[in-house]
Amino acid sequence: MKIAIFSGSFNPIHNGHLAIAHEVLNKAIAGEVWFLVSPQNPLKRSADLIPEQQRLNMVQLAIENEPGMKASDFEFNLPRPSYTIRTLEKLKSDNPQHQFTLLIGGDNLAILHKWVEYERIIDEFGLIIYPRPGFPIPADLNYQNTINLSAPLIDCSATEIRERVRSGISIADMVPEKVAQYLELRDDS
Repeated sequence: MKIAIFSGSFNPIHNGHLAIAHEVLNKAIAGEVWFLVSPQNPLKRSADLIPEQQRLNMVQLAIENEPGMKASDFEFNLPRPSYTIRTLEKLKSDNPQHQFTLLIGGDNLAILHKWVEYERIIDEFGLIIYPRPGFPIPADLNYQNTINLSAPLIDCSATEIRERVRSGISIADMVPEKVAQYLELRDDS
């Protein structure tokens, strides 16, 4: 089966993430979308990072009734920092029955050249690229083995969600209901 790996901090998961996964499944680009919770992105600072197990819990809550979606803690047991190419290699080794491809946003596409062995990711696994506000997919993109996902631009920011929670402002329109409840019950937000 073709599996789209949606790797990210999910700090927290929000409705934009789910909309992208729905597009991938509805357009039959992949048979499943695996939300791979990253313990720490090597290119991001960790000051506002919610603990990894809590982020995984929120992903599980968000997708519990979503066919074709799976929450994964696969990177939790890999050496850190967890570089995407190493994760994909290990996924392929552990699951030879599946074909893995990487689902990324235009924001990550803009810095893809900074990723460890990014050419191998493209060549060996391929990319599904979705637009992000401020990061459209370039019309002249010349990477082979990529699919440009025409998906609605959902301007939803995990940073804004965390700020709203800290300020006591509702996030009901930004995250699934169970995720909102989870965040509002946390002590350390």
